[in-house]
Amino acid sequence: MTICPQCKKEAKRVTKGVCHNCYRRFIWKPKLRECKRCKKVRKIHALGYCNGCYASIFFIDKIKVSNAKRYHHIPEEIYRKVIDKCVICGFNKIVEIHHLDHNHKNNSLDNLTGLCPNCHKMLHHRDYQKEIFEKLVQKGFKVPKSYKPDGYYKNNISPTIHKHRFAKK
Repeated sequence: MTICPQCKKEAKRVTKGVCHNCYRRFIWKPKLRECKRCKKVRKIHALGYCNGCYASIFFIDKIKVSNAKRYHHIPEEIYRKVIDKCVICGFNKIVEIHHLDHNHKNNSLDNLTGLCPNCHKMLHHRDYQKEIFEKLVQKGFKVPKSYKPDGYYKNNISPTIHKHRFAKK
């Protein structure tokens, strides 16, 4: 047994003159390599991926699929097919599910579409709704006939909303 000069404890294993614990804390530095997925030079976690890519590949995607099954009752195959990419702009990093008929119990493939957060927000915003619906029709989706045209909200404001919104202060 030798005594580690760093921590002054007895060491069973000695590496580069210090105990194994001190070696791991003070001397050993992880090798930097290029991540297979993001192509950035970082510490590699496992299987050639950095920490962030490893987590997103093996954990986050599985959690999203299990949540879709648990909370939305959407089968895994349909969920993966729908969230492949945004049908409007083609963005594939973050994709949300949108029910075309706004019925969350209708999980048929014809009713579900994948939208990026930007296009999804625009779809629910009355100023951009018509534009997004036109793009969906061009892509071959059946949009609901109940969507409200541009002038609907301006002309059909309830008196109480109109009173509060346009009251003089």
